[in-house]
Amino acid sequence: MSGEIQEEGKFKFVESGGDGDVLLLLHGLFGALSNFEGIMNRFSPKFNVVIPILPIYDLPLRKVSVSGLVDHVEEFVEYKKFKKVNVLGNSLGGHVSLLYTIRRPDRVHTMNLTGSSGLFESAMGSTFPKRGDYEFIKKKTESTFYDASVATKELVDEVYSSVNDRNKAIRIIATAKSAVRHNIADKLDQIKCPTLLIWGKEDSITPPFVAEQFNELIENTELHFLEKCGHAPMMELPEAFNDILYEFLSRHPM
Repeated sequence: MSGEIQEEGKFKFVESGGDGDVLLLLHGLFGALSNFEGIMNRFSPKFNVVIPILPIYDLPLRKVSVSGLVDHVEEFVEYKKFKKVNVLGNSLGGHVSLLYTIRRPDRVHTMNLTGSSGLFESAMGSTFPKRGDYEFIKKKTESTFYDASVATKELVDEVYSSVNDRNKAIRIIATAKSAVRHNIADKLDQIKCPTLLIWGKEDSITPPFVAEQFNELIENTELHFLEKCGHAPMMELPEAFNDILYEFLSRHPM
């Protein structure tokens, strides 16, 4: 991953810099910065690619929710003095992108979603992993992808570490429950900006019908499915994903 984590006040983020349009990347519940490595490498020459680290594990328990994360993104964009952003979110990050776009349409130029929650998601099924059950975590992480080999040992170890930390686990559960409760189907007609949906055809967490519902309920959208691809297309098929994203953003300059 190119770029060091910067820390300014309560904000932690990676920023490629430059004078290009801002591409703001929002990660999911178990999202690592490495999830966006392909986007950072491809888009940094022409965009200012910015990845704020969502404070999923740092918020006070009373603020642990999707709305609390939207507050953080809003404050971050104001702090950085970004007039407009192209926001892109995966999974929970897509949910945050949707709510931020509804709250601050004046700040969002385009919205880009991949495997987004907000309508339906099946992250852990009916069970949360038992602490210490590495094989369970390994299988769950692998199920995120069509090609299980994308779930490297490093990625599995990172997820395993998170769910075995009691404070992190409490916040993961609280955030996941908040996302399930916070269905926003009745608010999607408020989104008017150009919207791109890139979805894995074999996504088992936010299945293809979810993308089709977003496509129906958001006014100005285009939908692309990627074959043999799961919940994180930007990781599993980075070249195809980035080609679609680049072409879309090129058609919608600020």
